[in-house]
Amino acid sequence: MTTTILSIEKDPMGAAISDYFNHRRADRLRVFSSQFEEDEIPVKKLFRNIQSMPVLERTALQMATGRILDVGAGSGCHALALQEMGKDVCAIDISPLSVEVMKQRGVNDTRLINLFDETFTETFDSILMLMNGSGIIGKLSNMPGFFQRMKRILRPGGCILMDSSDLRYLFEEEDGSIVIDLAGDYYGEVDFQMQYKDVKGDTFDWLYIDFQTLSLYASEYGFKAELVKKGKHYDYLAKLSLA
Repeated sequence: MTTTILSIEKDPMGAAISDYFNHRRADRLRVFSSQFEEDEIPVKKLFRNIQSMPVLERTALQMATGRILDVGAGSGCHALALQEMGKDVCAIDISPLSVEVMKQRGVNDTRLINLFDETFTETFDSILMLMNGSGIIGKLSNMPGFFQRMKRILRPGGCILMDSSDLRYLFEEEDGSIVIDLAGDYYGEVDFQMQYKDVKGDTFDWLYIDFQTLSLYASEYGFKAELVKKGKHYDYLAKLSLA
């Protein structure tokens, strides 16, 4: 798993977040993938308040206790909601522009650092990985490294609150059967690339993981996975705690 920090020249999401924060508007944040047609992320949604958040996210924010780590915090919407609830949160991101916006929006503790950077040694009671937070794991082959890293920064009795989606619906036939190439890569392994205006980022791996597969990996590495809540479209919130 990479431990890189983005450069401003390769940070399209950060550029979009910065534009929206400073000018109250943003252009299209375009998303490309070798597996899907071009899509875009509505930048305004990255600034939503708790009332506008999906039920999975609101549930995770309510469940988070103690010292909280908000991973991939973006514009800081989850961190700000946690602060309003009187909770203690550290927000991290690999986007320098996003971290600057978070500071200006009033997030008390922001860090420009990668979750997998071994120099980041603080420990936490709750680790939040929201907005398809499993994505930063990248590939199934990175799961061992992910859980080993979590063991180092999770305090005794702590938990990871992670949402993800099961992409099997993309392979559903008209009769309801699922056709997946079992000899190929795991169907939730996706590559993405983003572009905002003339700022184009590098291609990166993103992992959508079904709950059953997540549970199997969790138990193999000493964690217990609990399905907290299902969303409306094959998405779910999981709680991962040391067994």
